[in-house]
Amino acid sequence: MAKESIKARDVKRRKLVQKFEAKRAALKEAGEWVELQKMPRNSSKVRLRNRCQLTGRPKGYIRQFGICRNQLRKLASEGKIPGVTKASW
Repeated sequence: MAKESIKARDVKRRKLVQKFEAKRAALKEAGEWVELQKMPRNSSKVRLRNRCQLTGRPKGYIRQFGICRNQLRKLASEGKIPGVTKASW
């Protein structure tokens, strides 16, 4: 489980990316590279990291569900994810 501070930092970055998304796109379109460098670093989309919504784990993230593989297996076994069943053949 990730620290609460790491999760909070990720949320803060996501808000900054949303806030400056249009402005960054306009500066890139115009070729204003100096002005683009003056913007906050964390407003860049490249600095985002996909994290599990439940635990904050950065690795083993499954994009379709928004959670890590460990939590996916646990929730699927408990039947809490609709439409997901354990494979058997």
